Amino acid sequence: MNVDGLLVGQATLAALMNVAFALAVGSILFERWLAADGAQPRTASAHLAWHRARTSIVVAALVLVLADGGWLLYEAASISGTDLLGGVAVLPDVLVKTQVGHAWCVAFGGAAVLAIAACLYHGGRFGQVMLALALLACAAGAALLGHTADAGVVSIAAAVQLLHMISTATWGGLVLAGGFIVLPALDTSVTRGALIRTADRVSSTSLIAFIVVVATGLFAAERGLGGELSALRTSPWGHVLALKLALVLLAVLFGGLNRISVLPRLRRSASTADAHTFNNVLHLEAFLILAVFIVASVLAQTAPA
Repeated sequence: MNVDGLLVGQATLAALMNVAFALAVGSILFERWLAADGAQPRTASAHLAWHRARTSIVVAALVLVLADGGWLLYEAASISGTDLLGGVAVLPDVLVKTQVGHAWCVAFGGAAVLAIAACLYHGGRFGQVMLALALLACAAGAALLGHTADAGVVSIAAAVQLLHMISTATWGGLVLAGGFIVLPALDTSVTRGALIRTADRVSSTSLIAFIVVVATGLFAAERGLGGELSALRTSPWGHVLALKLALVLLAVLFGGLNRISVLPRLRRSASTADAHTFNNVLHLEAFLILAVFIVASVLAQTAPA
């Protein structure tokens, strides 16, 4: 496999890691909200949505474990300058002797604990704490897999990147899990109240997360551009960043449409038409978030300006 093939494979797995992590975060939030809303019993009208969120946590965690493992193999091959088979031979050295290997161990350990906790999770306090700690470990390790590690493990850049990853996963995860998995199961007349309450939570939490995404993203962008806005036009990193910003802006427009126009109408009318509109707009926003995660993975594989 040539170098370009390795980069494509690594970027693909990085995108899968980001999507799986975000889905896990979003699904955990939905599961908690719906459980608090009384959707856990089989007789509850919103039980299907709760069950989908619960299942999504497990699937996302397992996918994250597999994606982490595949990503390390591609990283080892890239470091060794050979192919995947050559990457296998240098895996021990990568894990023991490199900063990437150390960060990956933290991220993979978190993913493994997340998968185990998700499979055993029954809604108790201990299970919630284990899920939260596992997510934190995943984010902490992943934050140091990219260019941020150049500034050091204990640095402002690393802390900002960690916060950026958590807030991005919260915003993106709610949109992905809501648009593709959970909220379609609440698109009936008997679940209309649960849909409105959940949509309110999604809108409020997403807004807070997005504000943090913007603040931390500006810091990362300034660092990646080297303090020069002209690098947006003159560097490959700047070009990919511009594409990512354009996709984020489109996603924000859809999210703003739901928050400012559709959701207030849905609260007033509780009509089927407004419920369908909210879910359809969120569905479109979810496709844009997928594109954002894909472009973000390419950005992570591109040398900063």
